[in-house]
Amino acid sequence: MAEADIAYAATAGAAGLALAVSAWTWRLRARLGAREVEVERWLGGAQASAAASEGALTAFDDVRLALTPEGRPLAVFGSVEALSTLAPGMEGTAAAEAVVDVLNRLHTGRMEALVQGGEAFETLMETPEGAWAVDGRPHGGSAWLRLSRLTGGGGGEGALDGGVSAGVLAEQSPAPTWVVDGAGRLVWANSAWLVETGAETLAEARERGLSFDRGADGVVGEALRLNARQEGFRWTTAGGRRRAWKILAEPLAGGRGAVIAFAVEMTEAEETRDTLRRHVEAHDETLNHLADAVAIFGPSKRLAFHNTAFQSLFGVDPAWLDERPTHAELLDRLRQKRLLPEVVDYAAWKAEELDFYGAAEASPDDSWSLPDGRTLRVVRQPHPLGGILLIFSDITGELQLRSRYNAQIQVQRATLDKLNDAVAVFGSDGRLRLHNEAFETFWAVSGERLNEAADFDAVAALCRPVLPDAALWLGLKARVADPDPESRVPIAGEGRTEDGRSVAWQTRPLPDGATLVAFSDVTARRGLEQALAAKEAALAESQALKREFVGSVSYELRTPLTTIVGYSELLEAMGDLPERSRQHAGAIRVAASHLARSIDDVLDMAQIDAGEMELTLGDVRVCDLLDEAAEKIRAKVEGRGATLYLACPTGLKPIRADARRIAQAVDHLLENACRAVSEGGAVSLTAEAGPGEVRIRVEDTGRGIPYHLQAHVFDRFVRRERGGPGVALALVKALVELHGGWAEVQSEPGKGAAFILHLPVEATAPTAAPELLLG
Repeated sequence: MAEADIAYAATAGAAGLALAVSAWTWRLRARLGAREVEVERWLGGAQASAAASEGALTAFDDVRLALTPEGRPLAVFGSVEALSTLAPGMEGTAAAEAVVDVLNRLHTGRMEALVQGGEAFETLMETPEGAWAVDGRPHGGSAWLRLSRLTGGGGGEGALDGGVSAGVLAEQSPAPTWVVDGAGRLVWANSAWLVETGAETLAEARERGLSFDRGADGVVGEALRLNARQEGFRWTTAGGRRRAWKILAEPLAGGRGAVIAFAVEMTEAEETRDTLRRHVEAHDETLNHLADAVAIFGPSKRLAFHNTAFQSLFGVDPAWLDERPTHAELLDRLRQKRLLPEVVDYAAWKAEELDFYGAAEASPDDSWSLPDGRTLRVVRQPHPLGGILLIFSDITGELQLRSRYNAQIQVQRATLDKLNDAVAVFGSDGRLRLHNEAFETFWAVSGERLNEAADFDAVAALCRPVLPDAALWLGLKARVADPDPESRVPIAGEGRTEDGRSVAWQTRPLPDGATLVAFSDVTARRGLEQALAAKEAALAESQALKREFVGSVSYELRTPLTTIVGYSELLEAMGDLPERSRQHAGAIRVAASHLARSIDDVLDMAQIDAGEMELTLGDVRVCDLLDEAAEKIRAKVEGRGATLYLACPTGLKPIRADARRIAQAVDHLLENACRAVSEGGAVSLTAEAGPGEVRIRVEDTGRGIPYHLQAHVFDRFVRRERGGPGVALALVKALVELHGGWAEVQSEPGKGAAFILHLPVEATAPTAAPELLLG
C-alpha cells in the first residue's frame, strides 16, 4: 500500500476515532448529568428523611444512644431537654457519656452482655427528676439504648387522651401506688402511699427503707420473678383500725424489669362480705335448729340449701344432697324411696310441682299423705333471690293430738253431762266456756240463754234469782276474772236458795287459766249428816254406858269371886276334908281364878278401847321376863305330859316397855299353848334380836289352826276351836300394838302353831302409847 493510502487511512481512522470518542464523551456526559440529577434528588430526599427522623426522635421525651463496640456513646438521638435532664449541667456527647457511665456502674453485667453478646435487657434508672425506663437492644451489629421518662409530660409515652399524663393520674389516685425496679427497690410512690407508710417524701421513704406491707412486698416480688400480673389480699393495722387491701402487682409495659403496684382498699367490702357471711351462717344455723324441714332451690331449680331436719325427715344421703341435685331429681329420688304421695299420673303431678317456680305469690298450704302413714304440711313460696322455698312439717302427731283432743273434749262434755253437780267453766276473760246439763237444771235456765250470756256477770244475772247472795257472786267473780295469782286459789262455801235448798259451791283454778265452778244440792246430805251426828252422839252415850256397865259388873263380880277363891283355898287346906271334896274345892278355885282373869282382860280391853290405859315404862330385860313366865307355866305344861323349852340369847339389849303388860301378853300365849299341847308334845319360848326389834316366839306342837281361822285368831269374842270365845289373844295383840309392835301367827294344821310378838327397841309406830314416844 502506498504511503498516501496509508496516511489517508490513518487520517480517516483518526477522524473516525475522534468522532467516536466525541460521541462517547457526549453520551457519558449526558449520563453523568442524569446521574447527578438523580443523586441530588436522592440526597434531598435523604436529607428530608433524616430531618423528619430527627424531628420524630426529638418530638418525644426520650433519648436513643448508639454504642461503639467498646460500649461508648457513638451517636445521640432524641430530645436535648431530656438528655440534659438525665445529666444535669451537661450537653451532647458529655451528657451521653455520663448516662452510659451510670448504666455501666449500676448494670455492668447487662451492659457487657448487650455490647458483646447482643443480649437485650430492660431496667429502670432513677434521677432527681424522676424514673426513666432503660431499654437495651442490638440492631445491625450495633448496640442501642433507649431511655424513656416513666412520667413524661403531655405527648410522651405516659400521655393519655387530653394531654393528662399517667403519672398525674397515679399521683392523684386515692389508692396507694408505687413502682419498684428489678432489684425490688422503691422507684416511685404517690402521695397516698406516703400517707399510709408515714413518710413525708419519697426520699425519706427510700432512706428509711419503708414498705407498704411485707405481704405486699411478697406479691410484688412474685410479679418480678414471673414477669406476670399477681394479686394478693392483706389485712393491715394502722391507727388502731384494721383495714383490708387488695394488692395488684403489674409488670410495666414492655417488660422493663420494673413492677407497678396498687393497693386498693377493700375494708368496707370485706366487712360487708363478712357481715353477709355471718348473716348467712346465722340464717343457716337458725334454719338448722328448726324442727320443720326447709329446702331452698335456686333459679336454676337446683338445691341451694337444706337444713338437717330435711335430711332427717326424708332420710336422704347427705353426700347426694351436697351435690346440689335438681328439684326434679329430688322428686324422683323421693318417689323411689316411697316418700311422695301415691298418685295416678306422677308425670303430671311432678310437672305441677315444678310449675311453682313461675308463681309470683306463695301458694296455699298443701298436705302430703305418705305411704308410711305420715302426713306432711307443705308450704311453697318464692324466694327473694329467685327460686323457691319449701317448708315441710310432719303434722302426723299434731293430727293425732288434735283427734285425741277432740275426743277428750267430747268425753269431758259427756262426763260433765252425767254429773249431778252443776258445773261451769269460765275462761280467764270471764266468758262461759263449758257447762253441763245439770247446770241448766239447777238454775232453771235454758242452754240457749246461757250461750247468749257474754260473760260472768250475765251468767250471774241469770242465776241470781235462785240464789240472791250478792257476796257469793262477787267472790266468785274475783276468782274467775282476777289475774292475780293470790286470787286464783280454791274456795268453797254454802248457801241457801230461795226454795229452801242447801247449796254447796266450790271453785278450782285450771292449768290453762280457766276456772271451774261447781254447785251441789246438799240438802239431803246435810239431813243425813244431822242424823249421823245424832246417831254418833247416841253411840258415844251407849259406849259410855257400856264402859260404866262393864266396870260396875266387873266390880260386882270381882267381890264374890274373891270370896269364892278364898273359901275354896280354905277348904283345900282343911285336913279332915275328904279327897273328893278337896278336888271339888280345887276345881272351884281354878274356875273362879279363870273367871277373875277373864274379867281383868275385859276391863283391860275396855281401857285400851277408851284410850285410858297408861303404861309404866322402864328398861325391860327380856330374858328375865321370859324366865319368870316359864317358871309360872312350867308345872301346867309338865302336868299335861309335855316339855317346856326356853331359849334366850345372852347380850340381848333391854327394850323400853311396860314389863307387867308384856308379861301379861306372854302369859296369855303360854296359857294358850299349854291348852293346845298334848302328852308327849312340847312348848318352846324363845327370844331373838332383829333389826330395831326383839321377837318373842311362843310355839307348841298341838293340832294347829285351820287356815280359814288364822285371819281371825286375834279377833275378840269369836268362837275358836282352841281356847273358845274370849279376849285373851285380842288383848295380846292390843298390848303389843300399844307398845308400837305387832303380833303374828304361823301355823300349819296338824303341826302346831307359833305366835310371834315383834317389840320395837324404840317405839316409832303411830299405834304406840304416847309415853313411849317421850323417849
